[in-house]
Amino acid sequence: MHYISASFRGTHGGEERDMGNKMVTYNKYKSFLFFIKKYKLTELVPPEDLKEVFSKFAGGGSHMSVEQLYQFLVEHQGEENFTLSDSEKIVDKVLQLRRTHQETVHGDQNRETEITLDDIFRFFLLDEFNSPSKTEVHHDMNAPLSHYFIYTGHNSYLTGNQLSSDCSEEPIIKALQRGVRVIELDLWPTTNKDDIKVDHGWTLTNPVSPIKCLESIKKYGFVASQYPVIITIEDHLTEELRAKFAEMATQIFGEILYYPQPEECLSLTEFPSPESLKNRVIISTKPPKERFESNRIKDNRNYPALDGSSTESSEDESSGKESLDSTIEVEIKSTNGRDRDEGDTSSCECDRRLSQECSPDYRTIITIHNKKLKGSLKDKLKTDGELRRLSWSETTLEKASESHGTDIIRFTQKNILRVYPRATRVKSTNFKPHLGWMYGAQMVAFNMQGLGKSLWLMQGMFRANGGCGYVKKPEILMQKLQCDNEFDPKMIMPVKKTLKLKIYMGHGWSLDFSPTHFDMFSPPDFYTKVSIVGMPADVAKKKTKIQVKDKDQGGKDDFAGQTCLPVSELKLGFRSVPLYNEKGEQFKSVKLLMRFQFE
Repeated sequence: MHYISASFRGTHGGEERDMGNKMVTYNKYKSFLFFIKKYKLTELVPPEDLKEVFSKFAGGGSHMSVEQLYQFLVEHQGEENFTLSDSEKIVDKVLQLRRTHQETVHGDQNRETEITLDDIFRFFLLDEFNSPSKTEVHHDMNAPLSHYFIYTGHNSYLTGNQLSSDCSEEPIIKALQRGVRVIELDLWPTTNKDDIKVDHGWTLTNPVSPIKCLESIKKYGFVASQYPVIITIEDHLTEELRAKFAEMATQIFGEILYYPQPEECLSLTEFPSPESLKNRVIISTKPPKERFESNRIKDNRNYPALDGSSTESSEDESSGKESLDSTIEVEIKSTNGRDRDEGDTSSCECDRRLSQECSPDYRTIITIHNKKLKGSLKDKLKTDGELRRLSWSETTLEKASESHGTDIIRFTQKNILRVYPRATRVKSTNFKPHLGWMYGAQMVAFNMQGLGKSLWLMQGMFRANGGCGYVKKPEILMQKLQCDNEFDPKMIMPVKKTLKLKIYMGHGWSLDFSPTHFDMFSPPDFYTKVSIVGMPADVAKKKTKIQVKDKDQGGKDDFAGQTCLPVSELKLGFRSVPLYNEKGEQFKSVKLLMRFQFE
């Protein structure tokens, strides 16, 4: 649950810098009166630490054999399940790189299959072969869905802000291509009430067809990951339109749409596993209520809920004013399009009476039921009874965690908690995601079209486990809790492990940016900010001499790259760390050479 956040900015004075190591490239920078300044930058050479380690495993020699390389990669780099055959493949790659650079090895021809310090250094700069974290799915994927953090989107159809941007299938496609596994759709009747639209209700956004959204999910849902796509629905439909949507979904998805059979409903004691739901789509929403309640979609924009919040029909994203201990709830539709609270208190999701009063097809296709119990906060977090999903605003979670942290963790061990941005984030900003993760919230819903550090942390978190969109929770969040104060994520605990990292150099800006991108008249000086984000006791920040940022005199430093790495996924030793832009898109060439050690 802890991850490293690094961002980069630059100051004027030299583009590709390191901390005492050299690199050489040439860039041209424009000056006044059309003069051209040429800056000679330092040459990329192996850092002293790498020289020492190479010498150790090479037995003091200038070359390393296949066997010595194998020993180096296993013992120092911590490569797991590594074989001598794997070392031979790396040697082949290293020799290919050597030929590409038109280098030759002098001396005995028997050493043509051995590698030099420069060879291994050049190889270490390639992140596709020397990445800082594991690139394959390696978590146990056979546990129930509630045991995982899931890559979750909020209002996934919006292209920009929450009030006036367009609704489109394009943000959904982009999110799925990045590995997002939970897509949110808000379903509303069209103006003539005879069809369905996806829209952010009571705002100036322009709607999109649900057919386009569902077809995009089918086409792109499993491009980045084979693990299940979950569609969370905010339902403002009439009974007839719910039946129409059910028919639409079953026709578009066909056999990939998963839902339990009615007879399975009562006997379900845990959610299915991601492994069992590979390449399947599942739907999560609040099952329809009785007819007279579900058809209550009148103009009631002047009717507040009894607890001071706005409430909504199917999804429960609130305005952030809901009362945590309210014992009286009333179903009144919101008029502002914001996420609202839910009040479904039926004892069984398969209740025959309710099934007769609303579309059984719509009710049947709901796999994860969004449902909140009445009563105090402790009552709402009860874990006995049927499985369910609960949705809270970030504000509600913050307040609830102050007094019921253990109850929240216990709830999320079996059930699912979704946390979404407060309604005032109209510019599609996001909150700190670890506020939800440290209490076991599986679905921390984010505005993927936004920008900022919070989104970087979200993107970094789900680079874990091969980027499949599902990350297994740490055991401490799944252990059985007997007393209310047994575990508190905010509690300071003894340090069990220390992470040591060193940044040697950065390179690639001259390939990905124009010579005058950071400054018209001089090359930039880069420095790095590194932070540990996670449990409050582990938070730390450091700044190097060299985020990456360009340091401007008398002004704001220029952004030059960022990355976020899950600590639990880090590989030991010397690693090539690729950097990303402010949107989270990976630069083609910009990378850091770093070293990771645990003590």
